[in-house]
Amino acid sequence: MIDLKFLRENPEVARESQRTRGEDPALVDQLLEADAKRREVIASTDALRSEQKGFGKKIGQASKEERPAMLAKAKELSDAVKAAEASQKEAEAEVERLQYMIGNIVTGAPAGGEDDFVVLEEIGEIPQFDFEPQDHLDLGVSLGLIDMERGVKVSGSRFYFLTGYGAMLQLAMMNLAAQKATEHGFQLMVPPVLVKPETMAGTGFLGAHSDEIYYLQEDDLYLVGTSEVALAGYHSNEIIDLSEGPRRYAGWSSCFRREAGSYGKDTRGILRVHQFDKLEMFSYCPPEQAEEEHQKLLNMEREMLAAVEVPYRIIDVAGGDLGSSASRKFDTEAWVPTQNTYRELTSTSNCTTFQARRLKTRYRDADGKTQYCATLNGTLATTRWLVAILENHQQADGSVVIPEALRPFMMGKEVLEPVKKK
Repeated sequence: MIDLKFLRENPEVARESQRTRGEDPALVDQLLEADAKRREVIASTDALRSEQKGFGKKIGQASKEERPAMLAKAKELSDAVKAAEASQKEAEAEVERLQYMIGNIVTGAPAGGEDDFVVLEEIGEIPQFDFEPQDHLDLGVSLGLIDMERGVKVSGSRFYFLTGYGAMLQLAMMNLAAQKATEHGFQLMVPPVLVKPETMAGTGFLGAHSDEIYYLQEDDLYLVGTSEVALAGYHSNEIIDLSEGPRRYAGWSSCFRREAGSYGKDTRGILRVHQFDKLEMFSYCPPEQAEEEHQKLLNMEREMLAAVEVPYRIIDVAGGDLGSSASRKFDTEAWVPTQNTYRELTSTSNCTTFQARRLKTRYRDADGKTQYCATLNGTLATTRWLVAILENHQQADGSVVIPEALRPFMMGKEVLEPVKKK
């Protein structure tokens, strides 16, 4: 949720942020107008309450003859206060409605949409094969790692089974991520995957992309697309202690996405699916530390990608592709040989105080005054990584070399070899 004080003092910054996002800057002026009206109504309501209170004292001092008229006047004042309070509620609701329509203030991101990102860095060497490489699904089937056919039979399109060493490889990757997160001071969490509407709305996921979310109507609960949602709600309506540094959590959970707008896109394999596992980092910190914390999360993603030995690049995501909560976002994209391009593996976002304002998560500054926290998130491993690992580490005989960092979690196995189909 956008800071109204910031908006009043920096309206053109907010308008430019809207333009960067490809959204309507007129919403800023509508919100400013609604905020001015709200403050007028609050002042009017306060004045009426004060008048009502003062008049109530006079009634007790009135004579018998004066009392009927004064009681009638008191009734009028009471009705006026009730009407003013109703108007105040309406004005406050309108301000909140408009606040929820405006995304976080973009800081540093390029303008434009999905294709207008800026490449910041390319890391690692793109593999050169002296054979025709197989895609991750053909490899996954021949190695006995992935069963899409039965996933579709059981659950429908974009579902799958990870089988045998496929399941073990995912667990190896997730365990390595959990180990690295813990070493960096993150508290490991297994959070709920079902959350209340106020939690989902508080993180900014019930806006333009709400059709991506699975909703259980009878229970009024949402299935999360990332454990960021539950971790953001973990300290909602709390004042947390940040005196010893940021609060850092790493949530390991299954995640669910409807992929409503992706009909016919990435239908092959496990690149874009309805259910996947993910380990998500989440930080709470004072706003002035948010940029530094953002770089820490990005560096941890670098460390994890180096461990699984895949070439990747880092991009600065354009404003129109940020999502409403993020002020800035960096994606890491791994090279996928059979697609001859980079595909997203992770992202890390600085949400500044946007989510904390909605969820009322605060801390006490050095002067003891309560302030809203900044929140940040970043992915450290997810099922999609198997695509890059399998394709980049394949060999001419159809086998796949397991990255060395994952082998301790694979019972020491070094190479995955084709298996006979059952």
